[in-house]
Amino acid sequence: MAGELTMPQLGLTMTEGTVAQWLKQEGDAVKKGDGVVEVETDKINNIVEAPEDGVLLKIVAQEGDVLPVKGVLGYIGAAGEAVAGAVAKSTDGTSGEAVEKAAAATSGRSAEKSKKRIIVIGAGPGGYVTAIKAAQLGADVSVIEEDHVGGTCLNVGCIPTKALIHVSSLYDSIIREAGTVGVHVTGAAVDWSEAVKYKESVVKRLVGGVDSLLKANGVKKYTGHGRIIDAHTVDAAGEKLTADYIILATGSEPVYLKLPGADLPGVLDSTQALALTKIPKSIVIIGGGVIGIEFAAMFAAVGAKCTIVEALPYILPPVDKEIVALVQGDLEKRGIEVAVNSKVESIERQDGLLTVYAKRQEEDLAVTGEAVIVAVGRRPRTANIGLEDAGVVLERGRIVTDEYFRTSVPGIFAVGDCNGKLMLAHAASAQGVAAVEYIMRGEGSFEEATAPACIYLEPEVAGVGLREDEAAAKGIEYKVGRFMLSGNGKSLIENGGVGMIKIIADAKYGEVLGVHMYGPRVTELIAACSLAIRLEATVDELISTIWAHPSVGEAIGEAALDVFQASIHWPPERK
Repeated sequence: MAGELTMPQLGLTMTEGTVAQWLKQEGDAVKKGDGVVEVETDKINNIVEAPEDGVLLKIVAQEGDVLPVKGVLGYIGAAGEAVAGAVAKSTDGTSGEAVEKAAAATSGRSAEKSKKRIIVIGAGPGGYVTAIKAAQLGADVSVIEEDHVGGTCLNVGCIPTKALIHVSSLYDSIIREAGTVGVHVTGAAVDWSEAVKYKESVVKRLVGGVDSLLKANGVKKYTGHGRIIDAHTVDAAGEKLTADYIILATGSEPVYLKLPGADLPGVLDSTQALALTKIPKSIVIIGGGVIGIEFAAMFAAVGAKCTIVEALPYILPPVDKEIVALVQGDLEKRGIEVAVNSKVESIERQDGLLTVYAKRQEEDLAVTGEAVIVAVGRRPRTANIGLEDAGVVLERGRIVTDEYFRTSVPGIFAVGDCNGKLMLAHAASAQGVAAVEYIMRGEGSFEEATAPACIYLEPEVAGVGLREDEAAAKGIEYKVGRFMLSGNGKSLIENGGVGMIKIIADAKYGEVLGVHMYGPRVTELIAACSLAIRLEATVDELISTIWAHPSVGEAIGEAALDVFQASIHWPPERK
């Protein structure tokens, strides 16, 4: 009796494979152990061998077909032996060809049924990247988004903010810097309504691109509110969907102040601030974190008088303190007032203006502006998505997950801002990829130490790895290398040499632990430093790397040299 040649299970998590190439043809003689067909998975390729001597009687699966584990590839038996499905007529009179077509259709349905079904709630940088990666790895994927794909980042966050910062930086360069290099411009002006249209055109193009990517990868999109019913069921705007796994990527939302006057007209959140079509003459910005500082720099560059009110003793809490000191000094030189240690108590409107009242240590502080932007941070968006009913554990509003982004409920994962681990768009994407790789392959990793943080000022701020205070708190013996960009030719040309590169290195082995930058386009340079940390590079390896000249990047090599007090382009400290 002819024996079946079947799709092998090449790993514990393997559910299906693809027929890559037949090495034998129908009618060929084979010996036990001969390679007959090559199959592939998303991990490896493998040769399926003949289980016995005989003849390859029938090829059932064609090259390119996807079969479940144990699915029939073909038949091997004695020469002339009949194979089921190869007869001229079936018992009901159907032709053999029709029987084969029906069998092929059934096989296709079986393969489709064997696919892991994944539902992603939310289509921001965490959700849409997760969905696409899952589809690439062979899952049947649906994504639910109640607004526009791209989430906060694409629609009302990273991208629109950077588009308007580009406008303000261009204008600022014309007004403040062009004359110093011999470029004289008259009549320069900013039409903020046109700038907003430009911002919207960028957003529209990118959102359309994400939509196209989802379609191209076969991801089914549902528009509406997604809510978990149980570990395998989701309500998508009234339609019940089932899946093997649910991945939450619901993002975050602005934190709103609960104090008198917070709901007055002219008190804006970040989304409303991005929609302004006219530049206010004066703005009070509550919050000195990344969002608040970017807004202050952006609006100040186009003529608004900006004041930052921050409750902490310093601005930009996540940033290395030496870099913060440089940034604050430059902000103040540009006319931006910074009031730290100032806790806002109320907001009042009078004569068309808004006054923010705060307590600065023991002093009373009152700051007035045409508009107030509240930028006191963001919190995970976890309300009204069925978490409590499904038994998903929360901690202070964030979804608790493990290293693979599994929640307390088997089959439910959470990535991005909603888990509160690292609220950055690129971190959300990386977490989503790690979660999907775990689901599909049983492995996946998220290298948090390599996730950079960037601030889009002029000049820019970027950092990755440990700050100096973090290294000290961990009890790590470390060394520091610094290079001021006033000693870097390219920086001197571009912005007068404002900025610094700072490297934190392990004292014993010289391993790079952290890099912090303030300078021209350092949000691009930081990628090299993320890679250095990922590869456990040492400062010796940064030193031996040949950096292009003239470039801002060569300052990284100089900072590495300074770990050993050996910088070439900066005078040594006097002893």
